[in-house]
Amino acid sequence: MTQITNFIDKISNLNLSRRNFIKASTAAAAILPLAGCGNTLMKTSADNIATMEERWITAACWHNCGGRCLNKALVVDGVVLRQKGDDTHPDSPNYPQQRACIRGRSQRQQVFGADRLKYPMRRKNWAPGGGKKELRGNDEWVRISWDEALDAISGEIKRIKEEKGNRALFADSANVSKVLSLYGGCVSHWGTTSRGNWTYTPDVIGYSPESNSGINDRLDMRNCDTVIMFGMNPAWSSAGNPAYNFMQVKNAGAEFIAVDPYYNDTYALLDAEWIPCRPVTDTALLLGIAHTLLQEDNPTTNPLIDWEFLKKNTIGFDAESMPEGSDSKENFKDYVLGTYDGIPKTAEWASESTGVEPNRIRYLAKALNKNKKVAILTGWASARTHNTDNLPQLFMTIGAMTGHMGKSGHMCGISCHSRAGNGGAMLVAPGSNGLPAVKNPVDDSFNDTEMWKAIVDGQYNFTGQQKYLKSETRKIDIGLIYHELSSKLQTRAGMTKGIEAHRKVDLVVSHSQFLTTNSKYADFVLPVTTEWEKPGGLLTGNREILIMYSQITKPMYECQDDQWIAKELAKRIGVDPTKAFPIDYTQQFFNQIAGATTTNEDGVTKEPLVTITAADIAEWKVKGKPQQGRIGLKEFQEKGIYQIERKVGDNYGFIAFKDFRDDPVAKPRKNSASGKMEIYSQVLANTINDMGYSKIKGVPTHISPVEGYEETFKDWKGKVKGDYPYQVINPHYLRRSHSVFDNVQWLRETWPNPVFISAKDAQEKGIVDGNTVLLTSKHGKTLRTALVTERFMPGIVGLLHGSWVDMDEKTGIDTGGADNILNGPLTSGQGVSGWNSCVVNIEKYSDAPLTPDVNKSQRIIF
Repeated sequence: MTQITNFIDKISNLNLSRRNFIKASTAAAAILPLAGCGNTLMKTSADNIATMEERWITAACWHNCGGRCLNKALVVDGVVLRQKGDDTHPDSPNYPQQRACIRGRSQRQQVFGADRLKYPMRRKNWAPGGGKKELRGNDEWVRISWDEALDAISGEIKRIKEEKGNRALFADSANVSKVLSLYGGCVSHWGTTSRGNWTYTPDVIGYSPESNSGINDRLDMRNCDTVIMFGMNPAWSSAGNPAYNFMQVKNAGAEFIAVDPYYNDTYALLDAEWIPCRPVTDTALLLGIAHTLLQEDNPTTNPLIDWEFLKKNTIGFDAESMPEGSDSKENFKDYVLGTYDGIPKTAEWASESTGVEPNRIRYLAKALNKNKKVAILTGWASARTHNTDNLPQLFMTIGAMTGHMGKSGHMCGISCHSRAGNGGAMLVAPGSNGLPAVKNPVDDSFNDTEMWKAIVDGQYNFTGQQKYLKSETRKIDIGLIYHELSSKLQTRAGMTKGIEAHRKVDLVVSHSQFLTTNSKYADFVLPVTTEWEKPGGLLTGNREILIMYSQITKPMYECQDDQWIAKELAKRIGVDPTKAFPIDYTQQFFNQIAGATTTNEDGVTKEPLVTITAADIAEWKVKGKPQQGRIGLKEFQEKGIYQIERKVGDNYGFIAFKDFRDDPVAKPRKNSASGKMEIYSQVLANTINDMGYSKIKGVPTHISPVEGYEETFKDWKGKVKGDYPYQVINPHYLRRSHSVFDNVQWLRETWPNPVFISAKDAQEKGIVDGNTVLLTSKHGKTLRTALVTERFMPGIVGLLHGSWVDMDEKTGIDTGGADNILNGPLTSGQGVSGWNSCVVNIEKYSDAPLTPDVNKSQRIIF
């Protein structure tokens, strides 16, 4: 035991070579304990292992992949030897285990990785005011103390405020933003991120404001005859139980149809019939389906449309149902039939842009027969596109036309992220951490698509902090970019403009665990703890679970937590930190536990989840009151999870929109002006149009997308291709959770991050598997290795989301495969980030082949 005691401390204090540190950080993989000895690391004996205490501890798997699984770590004296998933109960379809995926199982390679940042760092050529700003991203790093870092940063914050005011302080932060708010305020940001046009549109039209609240629960989905999936891949993007839940639907006899540019692993798992459809053309496809439904519906011989639901539960479908004061000619039915514009939205019309054969569009329409039990499901991807603000409205309209709402086995809505395939409100939920809210006196807030342009150009379009106000052009002069949260420079569109913005301002600060893109272009990098080094926390996943994780190891090296940094900065700029953080992390954690609730067997009432005794409160050294709950605190911490056991016929089931379908007068849709589902919504049109980015009508219509299929042509009518003849999409990838995990060598070796090219396109370009290819857009260039496949339809390129940028400054080419280098800072509608609206050229690269990611040098500093 003595040879390994304080192992992490010894690693922290040793001046290790890169090779020896990698030996240490990968020890767990080989189940090979190591002990410190001078400036090297030595193996310990098997006898020593046998004498050590080992514990399985629930470890955080905190990244935003959508899975939210149980992740257990076998810990010996602060060293993780192995990991495992959920074995807290026998596995069954009704009561499934919450098993961790490969990303969660590689978490120790992240926490104990050789590239963990160890000390506060300053850019060598930084000076007050910025120094040599052009060297951000390429400068050397100097190790400094925490006092040096915090004194310099706080000094610059005070100087910038004195010279330019609080509107010069821009912070992407949860904790430091509170301190800056107490200091007079700071500029914030907002965006549609993953949800795209599902962010604002669904709520105001009376549809589904929350992810998955428009679909039934997982047990009811087994009653479906047909499941039609638009742009979904939970097997990769939500690698927990969602794909397993869909397998139960398959096993119950449902057929699956996939509408997507890409035949992904989820569709292969479910043996889905594939209908290839180009990106950013879903609106045209659904309009073609609507036209077919209208043309072929016969209430007696071919009942496709649920006329009763349309009449009782919607407005705006036809002239008779238009709201008072509107133009009756603006109704949806007449738009689809082309009554007034002379353009019927036929299957043939839709086929031109979608690439779907007209007969396949008619086939899809007939598959929606109102008398069949159909689930119409979509991910968020199709709405992460420009000029599709009424796509959710059109999706709702198709569900309303066919009546697939409010009944068992019938549903129409979003199936995405951690609750994919399992609709309904959370059955188990955490409490609040007890921290006070801090009001920000500055109301300036950049839309994500505009923030880099705003910083570079000095002006932006103000519409509120996701308040969708009438547009107002404002001047702005940003002096500080402060990164604490997610990797905004890496994960927001227009990265080339983002790098320019980072090289303009006076000061860039980044909290980080690794030299991420945010940190690479910063002046000061502050090393922060991971969730494995904090007291613990709670994680929500699917609606039936709550996960409690605990501390795995002491903070590594000189890493500090984000709140500690915020409090230290507060002291230096003259702000009382207790106004933002009156309680410590442990008390915050305890408050979340004490406030956690679970749903009783009646499916309605709630009760406290955790039993807490006076002895628990004394042991935790926190303030609180004893309470009676469903599970004891120690048991909850030991198991790491509370899961409600489901069975067919229980009271936990959920049928979306059932009350509204049964009685729309007594149970109206709360946030629509009419209380009904609004196929015509003047509020939606007015709001989007007032924001000033683009225009829409009250009913869903086809609008040519920005950088969509039409823009791959220089002559659309003559069908002459242009300089950027391909569309690129950015699928989520098993190697990463967005951009997180991209540095983990295990995952880099397993998932090499190619670019997917259709066999037809590859043949025309003379590209074969393994060729290095150059992707060029209007906004940037990047290199990847080709993977030729039949899974992508011709004309579509698949560049996987989240790879870290690695810019070659001489050529201006990114060698890392970063998708947001290709995306531009473009804005439309409700401020949507259009990650799947991008056109590119692709060609074989004639210079040196690309080095595989796993063979690149890790970003190891000190």
